Amino acid sequence: MATTSGHTIKAFDEDLDRLRALISQMGGLAEHAIRESMRCLVQRDLEGAQRIVQDDKKLDALEMETERRAIQVLALRAPMAGDLRDVVAAIKISSVVERIGDYAKNIAKRVPLLANAGTIEPLSLMPEMARIATEMVHDVLTAFVERDAEAAVRVCERDRAVDDFYNSIFRTLLTFMMENPGNIGQSTHLLFIAKNVERVGDHATNIAEMVYYAATGEHLADRPRGDDLYKA
Repeated sequence: MATTSGHTIKAFDEDLDRLRALISQMGGLAEHAIRESMRCLVQRDLEGAQRIVQDDKKLDALEMETERRAIQVLALRAPMAGDLRDVVAAIKISSVVERIGDYAKNIAKRVPLLANAGTIEPLSLMPEMARIATEMVHDVLTAFVERDAEAAVRVCERDRAVDDFYNSIFRTLLTFMMENPGNIGQSTHLLFIAKNVERVGDHATNIAEMVYYAATGEHLADRPRGDDLYKA
């Protein structure tokens, strides 16, 4: 069997598999947090929102574990070419997934602030926007595990739909506030929530670019974006 720096190729493959498994585990927690934060928002579930905030610590711990293992692989295996790109991508992606979890936590923190809000039309758009963003996260992490560059490209293409939802929600909430200044408070909270979801989509596309580079060694061409008039 061929060896690298005294280590079998099989052992190195197992190291990479463990890194991919950690990323998948982080992704599962982040996806669940986004879906749950949106459910808690719609149903005004204050206890559920609090659990999301508390559970974010699990993602933080997994990010640290992923980074520790990746650095260990770099030190012990001295990977090259595609293997090196995979390890570096794992470090970067774990940081981005942890940030996605933070966005879910931010949404959950605003649930109590909207507990007494009445029916707000833009709120009905939020779950679909979040569904698309969450599916993007799921699909791009699957693409990382499978080293599927084409799947990464498809994830980038779906970011436009998330941007379009955000722009629609922004315009509607702006009109809502102008028509009745009493709506400014709750509308502002919803704007922050919509922005957090929009950022989840952006981060999924960022991961997609990392996946594409790790798999091909080439940088992904600039992706098409939606109307960014309302993007900060």
